Amino acid sequence: MVRSLSTLSLILVLAPAALAEAPHRTHAITVEDYFTVSGIVQQAISPDGKYVAYTEGRWQKSTNDRKADLWVVECDRKKTRRLTFDRANDAFPQWSSDSKTIYFLGRRKREGEKQPPHDGSAQVWRVDRDGGELFAVTRVAGGIQAFDLAPDGKSLFYQVGVDRTDGEWKELKQRFKDVEYGHGAGKVSQLWKLDLERWRDEKVVDEGRVIREFKVSPDGSSVAMITTPDDKVVSFEGRSRVDVFDLKTKKTKTIPNKVFRADAPSPYGWLEQLAWNRKGDALAFNVIFDGYPAEIVVARRDAENWTSTLLRRPPGVHVHGYGSPVHWDGNAHVLFLGESKGRVRLTLALEAREGSPSDYQVKTPGDVVAEAFSVSANGCLAVVMNAATHTPDLFLAGREQRPVRLTNLNPQVDTWKLPQLSVVSWKAPDGTPVEGILELPPDYKKGENIPLVVAIHGGPTTADRFHLQFWIYGRTLLPAKGYAVLCPNYRGSTGYGDKFLTDLIGRENDLDVEDILSGVDHLVKEGIADPERLGVMGWSNGGYLTNCCITKSNRFKAASSGAGIVDTVMEWGANDEPAYAIVFKKGFPWNQPDLYRKTSPTYALDKIRTPTLIHVGGSDERCPPGHSRMLYRALKEYVKVPAELLVYPGEEHGIMKYSSREAKMRWDLAWFDRHILGKGKK
Repeated sequence: MVRSLSTLSLILVLAPAALAEAPHRTHAITVEDYFTVSGIVQQAISPDGKYVAYTEGRWQKSTNDRKADLWVVECDRKKTRRLTFDRANDAFPQWSSDSKTIYFLGRRKREGEKQPPHDGSAQVWRVDRDGGELFAVTRVAGGIQAFDLAPDGKSLFYQVGVDRTDGEWKELKQRFKDVEYGHGAGKVSQLWKLDLERWRDEKVVDEGRVIREFKVSPDGSSVAMITTPDDKVVSFEGRSRVDVFDLKTKKTKTIPNKVFRADAPSPYGWLEQLAWNRKGDALAFNVIFDGYPAEIVVARRDAENWTSTLLRRPPGVHVHGYGSPVHWDGNAHVLFLGESKGRVRLTLALEAREGSPSDYQVKTPGDVVAEAFSVSANGCLAVVMNAATHTPDLFLAGREQRPVRLTNLNPQVDTWKLPQLSVVSWKAPDGTPVEGILELPPDYKKGENIPLVVAIHGGPTTADRFHLQFWIYGRTLLPAKGYAVLCPNYRGSTGYGDKFLTDLIGRENDLDVEDILSGVDHLVKEGIADPERLGVMGWSNGGYLTNCCITKSNRFKAASSGAGIVDTVMEWGANDEPAYAIVFKKGFPWNQPDLYRKTSPTYALDKIRTPTLIHVGGSDERCPPGHSRMLYRALKEYVKVPAELLVYPGEEHGIMKYSSREAKMRWDLAWFDRHILGKGKK
């Protein structure tokens, strides 16, 4: 276990094997190295537990993107095989019941082709696990959005989007289709079933709703769906539901929602990650909240009726946030990713019913961060996991054995001079213990006083974790250039207990800022951080908190504000997910005007003296560019503080192009070097 640090004596938490390799780490990390790192996008273990299919994403400068191809690894021999080579962005692999064939989604394009499956639209393909020619399973005009293979392998279900216009202005909206309307015009979903023996398809669900996710039951009799009234995020927040469609009766039952709506601390939970148990009489899924702990809902079917309960969480453990998978191991055991103090471990819970206690087992112990997993019919587990000395890789875990590493996607990392990772703790002004991840340069020696950049995580209902993370937001790269990096898990972060998480509600631009600034003070007091060479950066909520910090303190010599909020009334009115603002401000601007004003950096922009670099995606709907433009205008035109605004055309909340990410990293380095280290100043 890793102890928190409260003194200058840093405790490294590298495994003995990693320490033994240290003398062989000779490569100093550069910006270019970021684009050599491959990542596992999705993975699926075969029913017999002998193989794992996965999609591996790789960067390519010539196409300005990262796309994924399909791979498979044989668990016994750890032998990997690449199955596709055409950068069709293959995704969502699924196995046939005999573990011989892999189905997946891909976009393949041949020059001059205007008809599917080679027109660039998303279609389902299949390939033998040993390789060979690809076969197009679907040839649907316009492409498909998602698919699921029936357990018996005889049919495949797929989802398509169709245009729908409704409401009293339907005629005008249909006449002027090129206009973007706030509501009443958009896409809804249809679910189709393709017979893989007769090669005929039929429409099975067409209820005028958007299907966000669906899963076929183990006996093939039902389809569970997460649906919403339309394709707007605001509808998904609080108006989504879980429907179960009976393929025989053609009737839909809606899962009771009282436990995750009316009885929940917030009515705006996101539903995701549907999972059937083996018998097909129970469903599990996540409900993710802003500002409150995520929960797992277990719904059980008894005859014609469904009941819903919450799975008991292990003490001190949070359900890992958005995109975290849920699976069943049999009929009474639920597997999920449990988060605690910067670690994320695969956890098995014996479902608690009628108030009975739950038993828990940790399948991936130690200082690890598990990111995804799948389970075979015989209980083998494929886990995507990383730690302090390696990037995410595939591991195999069984019922008794410790995880065994199956892949080494990035062998070049074995030669890199890695940052020294540790956990630091300090006390907030109100006495609350706070932790963070500290990254120091590879060659840092005890007693050195070095420049520090605070890298603030987004969310805020998430956390920075104890693992190697080469990230465009400072981690790994900045330590390679001589900076210390502090990643504070401020109030509102997950993995530190429910109270620590919920204390932030109504206290933004307050407790979180105090937690962060007191962490900086702690490292200055310990002699690690040079108080005259401090910087701050963040993206999304981290960008918002960067904006807050520089209005409250002039200690920072440079800031990098990415996709940050400036005005919280505009946040509620212009962002695509207004529930975030409603939850944290405890209401709407008209009934909580003082709280909206208090949480907005807008009214203190004149206090900023920190040179600020501002990044934002030009098509960002989560934190629209107007916030960044407002900050830039205030600093550049009126406050007269050095500022640069970078708007990335076409990019959304997360910038995804090769060129955009390279620009982000190089600009940050140049900005911090200029304003913190004094390099290149006139």
